[in-house]
Amino acid sequence: MVIAAAASSPLPHLLIAIPVVILASGLGAWAVRRFGQPAVVGEIAVGICLGPSLLGLVWPDMQHRLFPADVLPFVGALGDLGLLAFMFLVGLALNLGLLRGHSRTAVAVSQMSIALPLVLGAALALGMYGTFAPAGVDKLPFVLFVAVSMSITAFPVLARILTERDLYRTRTGAVAMACAAVDDVTAWCLLAVVVAVTGSSSPAAALVTVGLSVAYMVFMLYVVRPLLVRWVARAERKWSDGAVLVVLFSGLCLSALATEEIGVHALFGAFVFGTMVPRDHPVVERAAARLQAVAVPILLPLFFVSTGLKTDLALLVRSGEQWLWGLAVMALAVIGKWGGGSVAARLAGQRWRESLAIGVLMNCRGLTELVVLNIGLSLGVIGTDLFTILVVMALATTAMTGPLLTRILGARPEPGAEAAPAADGAARPARSKEPAETA
Repeated sequence: MVIAAAASSPLPHLLIAIPVVILASGLGAWAVRRFGQPAVVGEIAVGICLGPSLLGLVWPDMQHRLFPADVLPFVGALGDLGLLAFMFLVGLALNLGLLRGHSRTAVAVSQMSIALPLVLGAALALGMYGTFAPAGVDKLPFVLFVAVSMSITAFPVLARILTERDLYRTRTGAVAMACAAVDDVTAWCLLAVVVAVTGSSSPAAALVTVGLSVAYMVFMLYVVRPLLVRWVARAERKWSDGAVLVVLFSGLCLSALATEEIGVHALFGAFVFGTMVPRDHPVVERAAARLQAVAVPILLPLFFVSTGLKTDLALLVRSGEQWLWGLAVMALAVIGKWGGGSVAARLAGQRWRESLAIGVLMNCRGLTELVVLNIGLSLGVIGTDLFTILVVMALATTAMTGPLLTRILGARPEPGAEAAPAADGAARPARSKEPAETA
């Protein structure tokens, strides 16, 4: 009986799948960095290649052996755990102090680069509804989700691109970071509303979910944050780094559970808890670094492969209509984010060169877009075909960011373009680093 139970255990398969995924993702990240691309481009591509788009197409037996059905739930759960940790790190890295000195431009650019994609995405979704909406999905949640998915900007990968190109301290870099910070908060709030509407059985239930979400935010701001401020000050003197890590990880899990029970997804809770933790405390930075060292290189690749297993590029090859829809999604995504961001930056007083660079950076979607798409797929709002199209859009818009930025600004920052540090040092890189290069 014991031998039979051991034989049926998914652990041996998991012990093969995990190192294969981790090593393949690391290799993909290394390869794309040699071409000046952020690591997330290689990691997304590897996840797709391990799925039905490549490995399942050319060697289906190997794919089934590597990812048998009994292993997939464990791979997905570990990937989701890494994603929760990553969203906490994103919230921790979010520095709204960047707005000081750039608030007018940041608000204008971020809101335009959300509003225009929302409008374009909603119009596109109305046309796509009959073709792509899963059976039983109402038009409103489908349209809202597609619209929000078109308006995402990847704050962490944007920060990494600016840092690697030595643009963080330039005027363009400081404004772009401020814009992305506002964009990130706005987009997650919109997504929370969409999830509430989608998961509610009636308008009254949706209002209850929104009301509970507001109560949760008030509780986090006026109860949890003051407690965290006092606790961190005490932990700086009396707690070990390991104990601080345990408390922070437990807190993000409980916050994630709260929003999951409310009905706005666990990832929102992890992100909000990260924004509540006081920044720039050495003990917090060390604990976050430990969490990042495990979550980013080990657990997040499992999320990428889970995404890749749901992505099937063959669906696009089989139909010319799918390609046309894909091109429409790509065109409107770029027009909405790059075009909207650039025009808003120009109207806010930036030069055209800087405005175009800011627009390009706002068009970068990275891992944040994959997170949103997986939420939509798990809720049943979108199907595999539209999921695949939007994953390709996320990969393409992220990959084009670096080359276009080089084309606009050149390889190095403009002479004399250094940003004057704000009173709180907003123009310098925050001490709490953005969550690695994967973002």
